[in-house]
Amino acid sequence: MNATSETKGMEPVVLRLSDYGAEPDTGTDAAGAMRRAIEAASRIAGPVHLVCDKGRYDFYSQSAAKAPYYITNTTSETENADPTKTIGIYLKGMSDFTLDGGGALFVFHGKHTLFVIDECERIAVRDLHTDYAEPTVVEMTVELLGSGWLDVKVHPDSRYQLEDGKLHWTGEGWRFHGGPMQACDPVRNTTWRIDNLIERAIKVEELPFGRLRLFFDDLPDVAEGYVLQARDGIRDQVGAFVNRSRDVRMDQVGIHFMHGLGIVGQFSEDLAFNRLDLSPRPETGRTVAAFADFVHLSGCRGKVSITGGRFVGAHDDVINVHGTHLKIVGSPTPNQLVIRFMHPQTYGFEAFFPGDEIEMIRARSLTPYSRNRVTEAMLIGPREMLLTLEERNPDVIEEDDVIENVTWTPEVEITDNYFARIPTRGVLVTTRRRAVIARNVFERMQMSAILAANDAASWYESGRVEDLTVHGNRFIDCGSRELPVIAIVPENEEIDSEHPVHRNIRIENNSFTTSGALVLDAKSTRSLTFRGNEVFTSPGADGFANVREAIRLTACSEVDIEANRFIPVE
Repeated sequence: MNATSETKGMEPVVLRLSDYGAEPDTGTDAAGAMRRAIEAASRIAGPVHLVCDKGRYDFYSQSAAKAPYYITNTTSETENADPTKTIGIYLKGMSDFTLDGGGALFVFHGKHTLFVIDECERIAVRDLHTDYAEPTVVEMTVELLGSGWLDVKVHPDSRYQLEDGKLHWTGEGWRFHGGPMQACDPVRNTTWRIDNLIERAIKVEELPFGRLRLFFDDLPDVAEGYVLQARDGIRDQVGAFVNRSRDVRMDQVGIHFMHGLGIVGQFSEDLAFNRLDLSPRPETGRTVAAFADFVHLSGCRGKVSITGGRFVGAHDDVINVHGTHLKIVGSPTPNQLVIRFMHPQTYGFEAFFPGDEIEMIRARSLTPYSRNRVTEAMLIGPREMLLTLEERNPDVIEEDDVIENVTWTPEVEITDNYFARIPTRGVLVTTRRRAVIARNVFERMQMSAILAANDAASWYESGRVEDLTVHGNRFIDCGSRELPVIAIVPENEEIDSEHPVHRNIRIENNSFTTSGALVLDAKSTRSLTFRGNEVFTSPGADGFANVREAIRLTACSEVDIEANRFIPVE
């Protein structure tokens, strides 16, 4: 379905999901009706709106579409050898299509990638809620502490089996024993990572009414009322996947649980996420909405906008925007490069295209030394690409050098959002184009609320920051002495203030409430402004005497720290 000059401005054709056999509030499988409706929409030349009647629709994994996709930052070959995704709503090669949920709730049974939007243009999803019948993050509430034991009440949506005193969690098509665990304090509205108490327990006994007693040699440091959350850790699906698409919008969409990495955008452009509600539905009594990140965007371009959203209850970061450094491992001819995906969980997809501009970068200093342009790009294996370039390679390529795709770097606006119950970071942003993080509330991020990194040795997430504004945000009890509220910390080993990694960063008119965390740690940055901010902090041994004490700078230049207010709080 391709839009032309003749179809632009046309009134949309309206289709109704009920006309294709969907029956809300019956528990019947709506996957077939959705597939038939999408197929009908794909045959219509012009804008199409698919409208749902309000109610609950159930989607079962047995009848879902299946297709292989390699997705950034998910799983390695050893963790998950099969890249096949189980797809609830599959849009492939479509344009000018809107899915209007009409306030409906889509409930998914078994592991799903809820949406795949692949090679599409001008797609909108709006006024829709989605959830899992049995989330793959299980939950239990600590009810009673005893001498060497604790009692937990298992959430009704979490199922388990006891075998020889060992507890195994089960669901539709999945089962696990160990894996990452978090504790959630609903009173303080905060979440943090802990050792898996199920693995630590020497024995587990079943009690009446959905309760378990866990026995320990050493009782763990938890309190009555805490909610324990556990998962298996394998990101074999994602929440939604937007791949090689453009002009995709989600507006007033509630995604109340996602298995895997979250909403992933990969080599897509002009993405808008407005008024998202990524938090548990209150009526479920759950505390978790995401198995890992909420939004993860890699190798995108154009403008990315995330505004007016609510992001509460993830098992990893809220938003991560980055590119990928690929390592130079060969040069078959003077104008060719063989490059390799280096992180185990990122591989298998085309990361360069003809016409893309690239930079060659020293891994140890993270500074560029040569530019070129791609004329041909070929994936020659799951982990390697062969690039043919316009110009000859420089004679100074070193062993660990990497390249970044300069063309696929987005402009970013993250505004007017609320972030809470996050065990890691709030926003990670590494893009050279204009980025604005404004008027958000960051509540009790356990690590940095904002991180600008860039590395070519660990995650291989590129690239450098050249225009970042952090303005008018509220930071409430985020970070720590070791993990500052705002971290501008590229992972370069060779540090030279004359050759900075990042530049042009403005942190202005924000409010920080902290009881001892650094408000800013900046490294290898030129033209850094920290102005007009308010810092509310506890005095004493763990606090600071002034704003400058709460800032750490390493190899930074052209720094402006002025007109900030330091406000001690008892």
